[in-house]
Amino acid sequence: MFLPRLYRIFFIVCAVLCANLAQAQAYPTRPIRILAGEPGSAPDVSARVIAQAISGPLGQQVYVENHPSIMTGDLAFHSAPDGYTLVQNGSAHWLSVFTQKISWDPIKDFAPITITDRSPAVLVALPQFEAKNVRELIALAKAKPGVLNYAIASPGGPPHLSGALFREMTGVDIVPVPYKGGGPAVIGLLGGQVQMMFAPASAATQHIKSGRLRALAVTTAQRFVLLPDVPTIAESGVPGFETAANFGLLAPGGTPPAIVKRLNAEVVAALKRPDVRQNFLSAGVEPIGSTPEEFIAVIRKEMETAGKVMRRAAQ
Repeated sequence: MFLPRLYRIFFIVCAVLCANLAQAQAYPTRPIRILAGEPGSAPDVSARVIAQAISGPLGQQVYVENHPSIMTGDLAFHSAPDGYTLVQNGSAHWLSVFTQKISWDPIKDFAPITITDRSPAVLVALPQFEAKNVRELIALAKAKPGVLNYAIASPGGPPHLSGALFREMTGVDIVPVPYKGGGPAVIGLLGGQVQMMFAPASAATQHIKSGRLRALAVTTAQRFVLLPDVPTIAESGVPGFETAANFGLLAPGGTPPAIVKRLNAEVVAALKRPDVRQNFLSAGVEPIGSTPEEFIAVIRKEMETAGKVMRRAAQ
């Protein structure tokens, strides 16, 4: 009795594997859409570069469909897990569990494909700001508790986490000022409404290079490729400090593993092409490429860090 049952299990597994292989070989047979945020947003820019790069290798049109960023996760969650609807989003997608009421789980209900690109937040201030580096900022903030302030570009996103983690790790009392998006926050900083900001590198780099803003430090563990002369916060007196805005491509949960593998291979290959890499760098972000397993590990780590910081900040 045991052997026949074992044979049945073996044949069922083989049948499933063969079906997945056949499905992957046939895929895709029609256009693929990538859900992304508002036109011009970081996920939208990334999605358009990716769509153009993989349409040829896949033999089907890959196009971007724009929606308000807050809706893309929900739309993807309610889409068929067949590889024809994908979503390009950033850390805000999986950190939204801490700031919004959502009906889906960012880990259980999605199949990560690859990290496509990464961008640090950059701690920036106006050129005339009294502190010229992180050490001077910490000393100034401790001398004037509750006086200094900084803009938050998007509550719940990586810049928000960067500010909360900075306050926690340095013990400074600086006041967060929320804005509705990175653009308004940068405008507020340039207009002198706030004194500093943890700005997305894609939004701040042009102003840093023009001299309108001074970069005090970047939030990643290593220096940012587009701002090699700007130190990290970790090397500026706050060891262990690290945050980044990771962006990646995901599919609805339940998408066949063979299709996820095919998409991963095509996107990662595209990210190694010089023209594609240059398109990402021109947008102010660094192309990455990862395995699905590496992607899910990053998601879990960010959710763990964000959860701890935000819970302590709310106390």
